[in-house]
Amino acid sequence: MISPIRQQRAGGMAANEYMVTAQRVDAAGSMARCKDAQLVLDTALPGRADAFNPAELLFAAIAACMLKGIERTTPMLKFQLRSVAVRLTGRRQDAPPKMIGIDYELWVETDEPDRRLDLLHHNVRKFGTIFNTVLAACPLEGTIHRSIPPWRREAIRGADSLEGRS
Repeated sequence: MISPIRQQRAGGMAANEYMVTAQRVDAAGSMARCKDAQLVLDTALPGRADAFNPAELLFAAIAACMLKGIERTTPMLKFQLRSVAVRLTGRRQDAPPKMIGIDYELWVETDEPDRRLDLLHHNVRKFGTIFNTVLAACPLEGTIHRSIPPWRREAIRGADSLEGRS
């Protein structure tokens, strides 16, 4: 089998290779770095509210893959949207420790017809590298909705109820 041609990026990494480094800072957490970015990791035994734990990082990676896939496919499909949001939830088993299922809800604020919304969902599921990697190891199922997500609706209602108050 002939390996794919790899384009070189700055720093010597091939275009289809990725690298992240992570290091323990102290008993309260760790730090991950890649490119010019850094991310505080929740590796503390009691947990911490200001950082992502490993399961949340996995879910964030899936969400980022889905959102990036939408950014990539909307121009090709000439798909018009106003906003996109995703929420993931998962189930973990203790012995052996692993994720046994991940569910997502994808919200797209758009006037596109249902068949085009379904096509967008199909593309998100079919062409996401992280999505497909996780799907090979764990059930990953979800739905797409034509609306803004509930947490944004609640925030909008809350903001509207505060208007006019002094």
